Amino acid sequence: MTSFSRPPDREQTFRALYAAVYPELIRFVQRRTYPDRAEDVAADTFLVVWRRLDDLPASTGDARAWIFGISRNILLNSRRGEQRREALGLRLVDASDVPASSEDIDLATSRIDLERAWRLLSEVHQEALGLAVFEELTSPQAAAVLGISPVAYRLRLTRARRALRLLLDHLPASSSTPQPVFGRTPAS
Repeated sequence: MTSFSRPPDREQTFRALYAAVYPELIRFVQRRTYPDRAEDVAADTFLVVWRRLDDLPASTGDARAWIFGISRNILLNSRRGEQRREALGLRLVDASDVPASSEDIDLATSRIDLERAWRLLSEVHQEALGLAVFEELTSPQAAAVLGISPVAYRLRLTRARRALRLLLDHLPASSSTPQPVFGRTPAS
Protein backbone atom coordinates (compact mmCIF):
# COMPACT_ATOMS: atom_id res chain seq x y z
CA MET A 1 0.00 0.00 0.00
CA THR A 2 1.75 3.13 -1.16
CA SER A 3 -1.11 5.57 -1.21
CA PHE A 4 -4.10 6.17 1.04
CA SER A 5 -7.14 6.59 -1.17
CA ARG A 6 -9.23 9.45 0.10
CA PRO A 7 -12.96 9.07 -0.32
CA PRO A 8 -14.66 12.30 -1.40
CA ASP A 9 -16.00 13.37 1.98
CA ARG A 10 -14.36 13.93 5.34
CA GLU A 11 -16.37 11.35 7.28
CA GLN A 12 -15.66 8.59 4.77
CA THR A 13 -11.95 9.45 4.83
CA PHE A 14 -11.90 9.28 8.59
CA ARG A 15 -13.82 5.98 8.72
CA ALA A 16 -11.49 4.37 6.19
CA LEU A 17 -8.43 5.65 8.04
CA TYR A 18 -9.80 4.45 11.38
CA ALA A 19 -10.53 0.96 10.01
CA ALA A 20 -7.09 0.71 8.43
CA VAL A 21 -4.97 2.02 11.31
CA TYR A 22 -6.83 1.34 14.57
CA PRO A 23 -5.59 -2.25 15.21
CA GLU A 24 -1.98 -1.24 14.59
CA LEU A 25 -2.38 1.89 16.72
CA ILE A 26 -3.68 -0.18 19.65
CA ARG A 27 -0.62 -2.44 19.46
CA PHE A 28 1.66 0.61 19.15
CA VAL A 29 0.17 2.18 22.28
CA GLN A 30 0.08 -1.07 24.28
CA ARG A 31 3.83 -1.39 23.83
CA ARG A 32 4.32 2.09 25.33
CA THR A 33 1.83 2.25 28.20
CA TYR A 34 -0.42 0.10 30.34
CA PRO A 35 -2.62 -2.08 28.12
CA ASP A 36 -5.79 -0.88 29.86
CA ARG A 37 -4.99 2.72 28.79
CA ALA A 38 -4.47 1.86 25.12
CA GLU A 39 -8.06 2.41 24.03
CA ASP A 40 -8.25 5.78 25.76
CA VAL A 41 -5.03 6.93 24.11
CA ALA A 42 -6.26 5.66 20.73
CA ALA A 43 -9.54 7.55 21.19
CA ASP A 44 -7.66 10.74 22.05
CA THR A 45 -5.42 10.17 19.04
CA PHE A 46 -8.32 9.82 16.63
CA LEU A 47 -9.94 12.91 18.10
CA VAL A 48 -6.81 14.86 17.11
CA VAL A 49 -6.78 13.09 13.72
CA TRP A 50 -10.39 14.17 13.11
CA ARG A 51 -9.56 17.78 13.98
CA ARG A 52 -6.46 17.78 11.77
CA LEU A 53 -7.76 15.57 8.97
CA ASP A 54 -6.81 18.20 6.39
CA ASP A 55 -3.13 17.63 7.38
CA LEU A 56 -3.34 13.89 6.62
CA PRO A 57 -0.37 12.75 4.50
CA ALA A 58 -1.27 11.18 1.17
CA SER A 59 0.59 7.87 1.44
CA THR A 60 -0.58 5.12 3.79
CA GLY A 61 2.83 4.74 5.41
CA ASP A 62 3.12 8.45 6.02
CA ALA A 63 -0.44 8.57 7.37
CA ARG A 64 0.33 5.71 9.82
CA ALA A 65 3.53 7.43 10.96
CA TRP A 66 1.67 10.73 11.37
CA ILE A 67 -0.99 9.03 13.51
CA PHE A 68 1.63 7.20 15.57
CA GLY A 69 3.39 10.54 16.12
CA ILE A 70 0.15 12.08 17.38
CA SER A 71 -0.29 9.12 19.72
CA ARG A 72 3.28 9.42 20.97
CA ASN A 73 2.77 13.11 21.74
CA ILE A 74 -0.39 12.26 23.70
CA LEU A 75 1.56 9.68 25.69
CA LEU A 76 4.38 12.15 26.35
CA ASN A 77 1.92 14.81 27.50
CA SER A 78 0.29 12.28 29.80
CA ARG A 79 3.67 11.31 31.30
CA ARG A 80 4.60 14.95 31.82
CA GLY A 81 1.32 15.47 33.66
CA GLU A 82 2.00 12.48 35.90
CA GLN A 83 5.51 13.74 36.60
CA ARG A 84 4.15 17.19 37.50
CA ARG A 85 1.67 15.64 39.94
CA GLU A 86 4.43 13.57 41.54
CA ALA A 87 6.77 16.56 41.70
CA LEU A 88 4.04 18.61 43.34
CA GLY A 89 3.76 16.03 46.09
CA LEU A 90 7.52 15.88 46.50
CA ARG A 91 7.83 19.66 46.76
CA LEU A 92 5.58 19.61 49.81
CA VAL A 93 8.38 18.09 51.84
CA ASP A 94 12.09 18.20 51.15
CA ALA A 95 14.07 15.79 53.30
CA SER A 96 17.22 17.89 52.99
CA ASP A 97 15.48 20.73 54.85
CA VAL A 98 15.30 18.87 58.18
CA PRO A 99 16.24 21.58 60.72
CA ALA A 100 17.94 21.24 64.13
CA SER A 101 15.86 23.19 66.70
CA SER A 102 12.78 21.63 68.32
CA GLU A 103 10.54 24.30 66.76
CA ASP A 104 12.02 23.55 63.34
CA ILE A 105 11.68 19.80 63.93
CA ASP A 106 7.97 20.31 64.68
CA LEU A 107 7.66 22.26 61.43
CA ALA A 108 9.46 19.51 59.50
CA THR A 109 7.19 16.88 61.07
CA SER A 110 4.15 18.91 60.05
CA ARG A 111 5.48 19.14 56.49
CA ILE A 112 6.01 15.37 56.40
CA ASP A 113 2.46 14.83 57.67
CA LEU A 114 1.17 17.22 55.02
CA GLU A 115 3.08 15.35 52.32
CA ARG A 116 1.65 12.01 53.49
CA ALA A 117 -1.87 13.45 53.63
CA TRP A 118 -1.41 14.95 50.15
CA ARG A 119 -0.57 11.53 48.71
CA LEU A 120 -3.74 10.11 50.29
CA LEU A 121 -5.99 12.70 48.62
CA SER A 122 -7.76 11.78 45.41
CA GLU A 123 -6.45 13.36 42.20
CA VAL A 124 -9.60 15.50 42.03
CA HIS A 125 -8.89 16.94 45.48
CA GLN A 126 -5.19 17.43 44.71
CA GLU A 127 -6.09 19.26 41.51
CA ALA A 128 -8.60 21.58 43.21
CA LEU A 129 -6.17 22.46 46.00
CA GLY A 130 -3.24 22.79 43.62
CA LEU A 131 -5.02 25.29 41.41
CA ALA A 132 -5.92 27.45 44.42
CA VAL A 133 -2.72 27.15 46.45
CA PHE A 134 0.12 26.54 44.02
CA GLU A 135 -1.21 28.21 40.88
CA GLU A 136 -2.97 30.98 42.88
CA LEU A 137 -5.96 30.97 40.55
CA THR A 138 -9.28 32.58 41.45
CA SER A 139 -12.35 30.37 41.52
CA PRO A 140 -13.51 31.52 38.05
CA GLN A 141 -10.01 30.96 36.63
CA ALA A 142 -9.65 27.50 38.19
CA ALA A 143 -13.16 26.62 37.05
CA ALA A 144 -12.22 27.58 33.48
CA VAL A 145 -9.15 25.32 33.66
CA LEU A 146 -11.33 22.41 34.79
CA GLY A 147 -14.21 23.20 32.45
CA ILE A 148 -16.74 23.55 35.28
CA SER A 149 -18.69 26.44 36.80
CA PRO A 150 -17.11 28.61 39.51
CA VAL A 151 -19.74 27.37 41.97
CA ALA A 152 -18.86 23.75 41.20
CA TYR A 153 -15.16 24.55 41.65
CA ARG A 154 -15.75 26.26 45.01
CA LEU A 155 -17.70 23.19 46.14
CA ARG A 156 -14.90 20.91 44.94
CA LEU A 157 -12.31 23.07 46.71
CA THR A 158 -14.32 23.03 49.95
CA ARG A 159 -14.52 19.24 49.80
CA ALA A 160 -10.81 18.98 49.06
CA ARG A 161 -9.93 21.21 52.02
CA ARG A 162 -12.22 19.17 54.26
CA ALA A 163 -10.65 15.92 53.08
CA LEU A 164 -7.14 17.26 53.70
CA ARG A 165 -8.13 18.51 57.15
CA LEU A 166 -9.63 15.11 58.02
CA LEU A 167 -6.50 13.35 56.86
CA LEU A 168 -4.25 15.64 58.86
CA ASP A 169 -6.41 15.20 61.97
CA HIS A 170 -6.66 11.41 61.65
CA LEU A 171 -3.41 10.40 60.00
CA PRO A 172 -1.96 7.35 61.75
CA ALA A 173 1.47 7.89 63.30
CA SER A 174 3.09 5.29 61.07
CA SER A 175 1.46 4.50 57.77
CA SER A 176 3.72 2.40 55.59
CA THR A 177 1.51 2.18 52.50
CA PRO A 178 -0.80 5.10 51.88
CA GLN A 179 -4.19 4.35 50.39
CA PRO A 180 -5.79 7.05 48.23
CA VAL A 181 -9.00 8.67 49.41
CA PHE A 182 -11.77 8.35 46.85
CA GLY A 183 -15.22 9.80 46.62
CA ARG A 184 -16.82 12.28 48.93
CA THR A 185 -15.77 13.15 52.42
CA PRO A 186 -18.25 12.85 55.32
CA ALA A 187 -20.87 15.60 55.33
CA SER A 188 -20.21 16.40 51.66
